[in-house]
Amino acid sequence: MANSKTRQIAIYGKGGIGKSTTTQNLTAGLAELGKKVMVVGCDPKADSTRLLLGGLAQRTVLDTLREIGEDIDLDQIMKEGYKGTRCVESGGPEPGVGCAGRGIITSIGLLERLGAYTDDLDYVFYDVLGDVVCGGFAMPIREGKAKEIYIVASGEMMALYAANNIAKGIQRYAKQGGVRLGGIICNSRNVDREIELLRAFAEELGTQLIHFVPRDNIVQHAEIRKKTVIDYKPDAHQADEYRELAKKIEENELFVIPKPMTQERLEEILMEFGLMDIADDYNI
Repeated sequence: MANSKTRQIAIYGKGGIGKSTTTQNLTAGLAELGKKVMVVGCDPKADSTRLLLGGLAQRTVLDTLREIGEDIDLDQIMKEGYKGTRCVESGGPEPGVGCAGRGIITSIGLLERLGAYTDDLDYVFYDVLGDVVCGGFAMPIREGKAKEIYIVASGEMMALYAANNIAKGIQRYAKQGGVRLGGIICNSRNVDREIELLRAFAEELGTQLIHFVPRDNIVQHAEIRKKTVIDYKPDAHQADEYRELAKKIEENELFVIPKPMTQERLEEILMEFGLMDIADDYNI
């Protein structure tokens, strides 16, 4: 395993919330600060590192094991990306076969055996699929591999439901694995009163809104070119937002066992900010 100075961080959040994009732009910001970073993609889509790799199709750990067998070298599953970031994709099972969460367990075990967790690493990031905090997807927090969790959310109702469920998972594993919640990252969707809602939500959980990332089309423009914003347009305002997020995570000292809300309390907050009215309109 990595030494005790290596910060091991898992990024969770609802599927489609922009978790992988946020993680890659954030890690580009840390790499720019001279930090040594490894990103382990824990999503069967294997898209957690492509912006750092300039779009290079990264062969996944599970595909490599299937094709070559157990006798593999580290450089067959780990590629170097933006400013030396080390990039790994766990991958998933063949469609319709097996549990995708197993890929995470297999990958982390293999990376440990092959010596990927070197002493010079400042950070290891696990970009974890959707809002699943059971089975293999809970492995980074259940086994104490990741000590810090950040939840990517927005002012949308389902993103907040997911974030509250993830907080329940963190609370459950906090005592056995020592995992703590470092904060909520808002990946803005331009929802009314979004920043106030996310602050209220974070406060209720006993954590912080560590950064509000505004919505900007430059993120999509950079993705089309298979780059992070920092790599694509280093002088853009959005690049500075990701640098600010990186700096806040670098300096963060507020780590808590979250206090997840009951369904009733969560709905009260959503009602206060007008989101339940939207749900009623859609018969949710």
